[in-house]
Amino acid sequence: MTRHYETCEHYETCEGTIEGLFLPRLAWDVLHRENIRTIDELRAVAGQLERFDGIGPKTAQVIRLELNRVVGSGEQTSSEGQLSSWDA
Repeated sequence: MTRHYETCEHYETCEGTIEGLFLPRLAWDVLHRENIRTIDELRAVAGQLERFDGIGPKTAQVIRLELNRVVGSGEQTSSEGQLSSWDA
């Protein structure tokens, strides 16, 4: 089965395997490789995204901003990119 994001350009945002998130294809490729399939799984690693091979600071920030958009305004990221203590 073809994943939705396989048809988008490398840096173009598109819908992927986590409903409601629109991320660059590179981000979807890494999340797929790391077996991150749900919002909860992504939230659990949101502060450590740069540790994944292929995710740099800019891509990590894009993912965090999109995650915050989907999850809601009650869970903002700090300047270090960690989810708030409310989320911990």
